Order: sequence, then C-alpha cells, then structure tokens
Amino acid sequence: MSSLIPQAGKYSRVMLKISGEALMGDQGYGLHPPTVARIAQEVKSVHDMGVEICMVIGGGNIFRGLQGSAQGMERATADYMGMLATVMNALAMQAALEAEDIHTRVISAIRMDEVAEPYIRRRAVRHLEKKRVCVFAAGTGNPYFTTDTAATLRANEMSCEAIFKGTKVDGVYDKDPKKHADAKRYDNVSYDEVLQKNLGVMDASAIALARDNNLPIIVFSLDEPGGFRGILAGEGTYTRVHG
Repeated sequence: MSSLIPQAGKYSRVMLKISGEALMGDQGYGLHPPTVARIAQEVKSVHDMGVEICMVIGGGNIFRGLQGSAQGMERATADYMGMLATVMNALAMQAALEAEDIHTRVISAIRMDEVAEPYIRRRAVRHLEKKRVCVFAAGTGNPYFTTDTAATLRANEMSCEAIFKGTKVDGVYDKDPKKHADAKRYDNVSYDEVLQKNLGVMDASAIALARDNNLPIIVFSLDEPGGFRGILAGEGTYTRVHG
C-alpha cells in the first residue's frame, strides 16, 4: 500500500466516479437495486466520516453514446441519449442514498427541472457545505465528452481534493489482470505514464485535465466491501495517479 494517501481528516471533499455498469450487478443490462443499495451504503460509510462527497455515474448500463455512434447513429444524438441514461442512474442512486438518510441532490447539466436541479456551481458548493451528497448527471451537457471528463471537470469546480475511480479491479495494471496472470499492478503512476502507456484509467481528456490541475486519481475496487472507506482511513489496495 502506498503511504501517499492522507488520513480521512486530510480529505475533506472527494469525487467518486463509477461506471454505469457498476450498477448492473450480475445482470447484463440496466439497474440491479441491491447493487445500487450496496454502493449507497459504501458512500454512507464515508459520509459518516465527515467527508463531503460528489458523484458522477456513467450511463453504459443503459446506453453508451460511442456504441450508438458505431452502429450508424449520429454521434451527437447518441451522446445526448447517453447523458439521459446518466440521469436515470443518478436518480436511482439518490433514492438509495436517501433510503440511508443521506440528503442528496441530483444536479443535471441539461435542464430538466421536474427531476433534477440545474447545474449552478455556487449552489452545488453550498449543498456540499451542508453535507449533502451531490450527484452530477448528464455529463458536461455537451456531446463528445465522456463522464470521466465530466467527473474531472466537476471535481475541479467543486475544489475536490481527489477523484476516487471505482472499478472492478484493485488498481491500475499494465494489462487486464483477469486475462493475464502476469499483469503488473502499479502503486503509483504518473499522469504522463498513463497517457503514454494507454493504461485506460480514464480517457485522455480527463487525465490531461487532472494533470493540469494537479488533481490525484485514486483507482480502487468498488467490489471490495468497505474499500472506499478503507482507503480514506489509510488502508486497502489502490493505485494513485499523480504528478
């Protein structure tokens, strides 16, 4: 384990980025309510430590813009459909968090006032100061940008101290550890190395934005019970992407 993770008291505000696929459980599509509830409990355990939490959730469990584009759909239209999928996931997470008595706001980059607040930076910051979890939905509001980039953008705007990227493996590897027994895990890796070796942490735009603002990315396994809280407590296995 790296010694570079500060204790929980040193991280007062973080961004949790998870994929839409993380909400599927063992299903091949859609939302698996017990899995959503389990992730909400993980978030609650960190919220109970006094850490302010933002979230961005992808939409790949419902619709992925790039796949739609690859099948002949206009890219911008496909991306807007993907953004709407992220709103559905955000609403599901809001319901699960509020079932845990965590006050939560879904904040959408595309206006849909009946189901979510519009994105206003100062209002979102105020929600965090009041210990509400902010789930940012609809990406950046623009096509051609991924939810990884949206998470990095919002993390910078909210003055988060790190992005926690929840995945199915316990860090960054030089190749897929599920396919290659000799895959090497990194404890620490630089932004430039991630880009040069195409390590697949986040897309290039997100990595460059994090690098330019010196925002560390912590890659960990969301499937490890207590993993999110454990890392904030100085334990667990993860990879730190930094300058």
